[in-house]
Amino acid sequence: MKKVFALILIAIAASLGANAQIGKMAAMKGKVTNGYDFWLYAPQPYFDRPTDKFPVIIYLHGRGLCGKGLRHADKYYTLEAIAMGREINAMVIAPQNPGGSWKPERLNNILDWVLENYRANPDSVYVIGMSLGGYGTMDFVGTYPEKIAAAIALCGGTTLKDVQGMGRLPFWILHGTADEAVNIRESKKVVEALKGAGNDNLLRYDWLPGANHGRLARICYMKQAYEWLLSHSRATNPQVVNRDIVIDMDAIANTYKGLRTRNKTAIPVVDDLK
Repeated sequence: MKKVFALILIAIAASLGANAQIGKMAAMKGKVTNGYDFWLYAPQPYFDRPTDKFPVIIYLHGRGLCGKGLRHADKYYTLEAIAMGREINAMVIAPQNPGGSWKPERLNNILDWVLENYRANPDSVYVIGMSLGGYGTMDFVGTYPEKIAAAIALCGGTTLKDVQGMGRLPFWILHGTADEAVNIRESKKVVEALKGAGNDNLLRYDWLPGANHGRLARICYMKQAYEWLLSHSRATNPQVVNRDIVIDMDAIANTYKGLRTRNKTAIPVVDDLK
């Protein structure tokens, strides 16, 4: 009986610890002129350390989330990963695209507004997006490379005619060879253009054998993805790309190990994060 009671106490403590670390988020609607509505998340240390500035990750969703009204937060992969227990010690901007391609200027307006109004570190801004969000990632960082510390584009492509801006920051492009929704050649075009111009010193790319479109979504939940992003900074060694962290099919197979796949902890929603 004592052993059972002890196990219950451990489980309760672990649950409380996870909840204490999860942080809070707010729905930002109509806040930014020529921007998007977006979720803004801050981890618990943001509230515990009121003088510190924090990294900020911009997550760009795919076509399935396009619309109005800010869908429930667990539809946004990075926010869902946090709800499942993935510790990401950064603010998260998760905008909603009403339809069509992501517009770099509108994303930049959101970023500038968050940097001005919250304790976000301008030297530690990151972008990750998949599918339509992969296109948005490439278009955004290719247009504003001077603002981004590192980025990951999953099964995307670009609408930009000039892609060379993407070579100015640590940039990781991943695509599955069996992608049925966005052909891998869309990512390969960008890689080939950067390599052809000798502008690939900060570029990483991986073509994941046999991986379809949906398999790449798992990367948005992986600790390796966020560890890689956060290992870069515009303030220190901005011209060095981390090549030590690996994302391969074996790592993808273990994406959800240790995460809550059921009974996710809801991220508390507040009116504002200030």
